[in-house]
Amino acid sequence: MTRRQELAVLALLALLAQIAPLASLAAVECGAIAELAADGMTISEAAAVPASDEVPVAHCLVRGRMAERVGTDGLPYAISFELRLPDDWTGRFAHQFNGGNDGAVVPALGRLGVLPANDGALARGFAVVSSDAGHDGSAHPEAGLVGGNVFGLEFEARRDYGYGAAATLHPAAIALTEAYYEAPVRYTYGLGSSNGGRHALVAASRMAGSFDGLVAGYPGFKLPRAALQHAWDVQTFRSVGDSLAEAFTRNELDIVAAHVLLACDGLDGLEDALVFAIDDCQTAFDPESLVCGAGEPDDCLPEPKAAALVRLLGGPRNSAGEQLYSEWDWDTGIASDGWRTWKLESPVAPWDHKPIIAVMGAGSLAQVFTTPPTLLAGDAASLEAFLMEFDFDVDAPKIDATNAAFPESAMDLMSPPDADAPTLDAFEAAGGKLIVFHGVSDPVFSFRDTANWYESLLDNNPDGAGFARFYAVPGMPHGPGGVAPDRFDILTPLIDWVERGNAPGPLVATVREDNEAASARLRGATRKLCPWPSIARYTGNEPTSSDSFGCSDAN
Repeated sequence: MTRRQELAVLALLALLAQIAPLASLAAVECGAIAELAADGMTISEAAAVPASDEVPVAHCLVRGRMAERVGTDGLPYAISFELRLPDDWTGRFAHQFNGGNDGAVVPALGRLGVLPANDGALARGFAVVSSDAGHDGSAHPEAGLVGGNVFGLEFEARRDYGYGAAATLHPAAIALTEAYYEAPVRYTYGLGSSNGGRHALVAASRMAGSFDGLVAGYPGFKLPRAALQHAWDVQTFRSVGDSLAEAFTRNELDIVAAHVLLACDGLDGLEDALVFAIDDCQTAFDPESLVCGAGEPDDCLPEPKAAALVRLLGGPRNSAGEQLYSEWDWDTGIASDGWRTWKLESPVAPWDHKPIIAVMGAGSLAQVFTTPPTLLAGDAASLEAFLMEFDFDVDAPKIDATNAAFPESAMDLMSPPDADAPTLDAFEAAGGKLIVFHGVSDPVFSFRDTANWYESLLDNNPDGAGFARFYAVPGMPHGPGGVAPDRFDILTPLIDWVERGNAPGPLVATVREDNEAASARLRGATRKLCPWPSIARYTGNEPTSSDSFGCSDAN
């Protein structure tokens, strides 16, 4: 064997050592893992779980709690968690950040909506932890529809939700994992979407040295500011409808999407119902084209409704005209079921079929995102009334307010400390890698806000693209849905970047075969998602293949 061959074999052995399962090193049987728990951690359940169709790997399921306390409101609090330890462990650990108001321990499978159902960190041999972020969202049924927001009346619970619980649980969960396998965690990841994406961006700033790689999907990283949009939306919709559901019919939003396509579909070189030339579209599309003229057919809107959409996508402002959150992009997903469920109506009968923003959004704005919090009755009518009466001069500043009971504002608690001027210097110095993705049609967290954040990062840190990448998903609302290429592998590129130094390029995304919103000819088609600010442009040949697209500058 030559010296070159010897070196090649040694390199291969080193690579195999990095990914080899470490299950044989388990210190105890799964059921006895409580013996390894640190002081202050209580293990309530530990059981071996066989592989199944739903979870394709055998693993040890651990449930417990830590940081138990009595709050200033006299109520009990704790960080409840679930840790899943695969029998065939790769040495990787993932902190799964959850969505909504947290308050529930979502199964620690390490999944993201853009991945196939059975895929995720656990299925790939990661140890995965998940938590309720320090409060039980089901603890107050007497509060009705605001029961999940009661925790916002207690400052420490707010802080745990914002950043404290993740910072407390993370090292403890890693220590338990390492004690179980009697081996160090080799690579540490964090992943989440929506509020979970917010957690990931907060971790990049506040826990810079704790993660080798992070995925932040459609992140609500300015959560309280985004909540101002809920009041803006409801007031705008009610100006053109007797109810939220009646403000815009499905047909009217289909008309809007059709007009966007008419102006923008071919800007990326191919008319395929997918608008990749996102910035160009904002210039090319004229909202005046929506307005019905004399004698025009029915594929148009009354002027007040077109004006309402312009106001809506312009974002909330106070009476001085100051922007309070962000602008939004014109995109086809405005006609999606997801957009409608968030903004206009839901299938939830106990909510009186109100949309998510008028129930969960209203309760959060009132009791979690403003100081002092506003106590609300827990019925759908009262929640909508709160948003209708919200004053953008008087009430909006409360997201930045403090008092004796709440010494940190909601914005300080729930946003990255450098959200308005990101550099992520500490994260970069620690060698961390970050991938962010966002649907252009997201109805709850503005895609444009995330794009602006990323461009600001690149402006403030010339090396930003060396450790952070951002991908836009045209047509996608808040998670998979709409006419969109919303199925793609986001984990493999991150792992390759973290562990082998290969920076991600275009991602190959698929329009799902079961996507009923897409045309039959578009289902199964693949497209490139290019690293922002590049966009995919059609270069010729087979229009259903990502190979027929190249990445180029947006303008």
